[in-house]
Amino acid sequence: MKVHFTALGCAKNLIDSEQMLALIQAAGHQIVDDPAQADAAVVNTCAFIEAAQQEAIDAILELAQLKKAGSLRRLVVTGCLPERYQGDILAELPEIDAVLGVGSFPDIVAALESPQRHFARFLDKNAPLPELDRTVTTGPGWAYIKIADGCDNRCAYCVIPSIRGRYRSRPVAAILAEAEKLAAAGAKELILVAQDVTAYGRDFRDGTSLVTLLRQLVRVDGIEWIRLHYLYPHEITDELIGVIAAEPKIVNYLDIPLQHVNDAILRRMRRPESRASIEALLAKFRARIPDAVVRTSLIVGLPGEGETEFQELVEFLQAQRLPRAGVFVFSPQEGTPAAAMPDRCSQEEAERRRDAVMALQNGIMDDYDRAQLGRTFRVLCEGVGEDGRWTGRRYADSPDVDEQVLFTGEARPGAFARVHIDGLEDGCLTGHAV
Repeated sequence: MKVHFTALGCAKNLIDSEQMLALIQAAGHQIVDDPAQADAAVVNTCAFIEAAQQEAIDAILELAQLKKAGSLRRLVVTGCLPERYQGDILAELPEIDAVLGVGSFPDIVAALESPQRHFARFLDKNAPLPELDRTVTTGPGWAYIKIADGCDNRCAYCVIPSIRGRYRSRPVAAILAEAEKLAAAGAKELILVAQDVTAYGRDFRDGTSLVTLLRQLVRVDGIEWIRLHYLYPHEITDELIGVIAAEPKIVNYLDIPLQHVNDAILRRMRRPESRASIEALLAKFRARIPDAVVRTSLIVGLPGEGETEFQELVEFLQAQRLPRAGVFVFSPQEGTPAAAMPDRCSQEEAERRRDAVMALQNGIMDDYDRAQLGRTFRVLCEGVGEDGRWTGRRYADSPDVDEQVLFTGEARPGAFARVHIDGLEDGCLTGHAV
């Protein structure tokens, strides 16, 4: 059977997709890029916010047209969308032949091969994570590695705990074994992902923590960079900061989702931080790790955010000058406390606030980039761009969300080069290998 695969959503979802790809190929089926050449198609979906749900539905309907035309015989939908709407999805989208929830994706081959019309399987989303082989689709030179799934942080605006289940850490030994396999396949950088990496090991109740894991991961031969996504601010300990500062393999890139800084909005979000605790944490990072690059995500337009609360966020960003930030408009999600909160501003006003913050952040990021001119960095080469120059990333750049370095000279995809930065171009640093 020829199978076309569409992977949507976050890096954690991508790893689920890579495990499904490996299972499909192990069963003797062929993965094809062109859906028009496929006998079956799989869409692994995200349902975090409305835009992600719509992207998933659009992808499903596009493939449904091929099924209607007769070239596609089976359409399978997996992941967060069917998990969230498991009672409705087959009725609302009858073009779908099979659905798998987030705890059932290891059954992908059964879903593809079953003669059953409207095959559905929703196993326990709180079960331990399956240890499966992957067909790695990222790189060259880097890969994601999932250290946990689910979430116990009940933020008022977020549906992830209800979709992905409670927080479950993978055993240290399993993560180390996978890291060694990835290193043997050529990975130089591992990006540790979970909804909250700082909570790693808490569910084991034996003292295992992110620090425990990191102290063993840095000993894996061949791995030269370890990047952490995401660090929840209230769980960052002095011990963790010390390990990041002391271990050269752990890149000084800190992805910390702050979401807001006004104390009243943080309480509405059910976030345990305060502006004072956030500022103290950032000051501690700068004192211990002077070249740390902090990335954050922010939400504007949450119910209760007026102009005063918004301006406090703007003033904080002007003062802190964080070089990396993503800004999102509040998206009310059915079943969350925030969806029922009063005093929500208009969509137009929320979008105006997002645009204002992004304009501010663009200026901050431009200033940061200008400060890099004349410096030389290790760059992980990823390939050749459309104009023939090499593309790559510094420690300050995470894939897909941050800028790239464009450079000339001798390099090899999947390997490091030392690049002297001598220019800026369309939001990217430019330079030459030295």
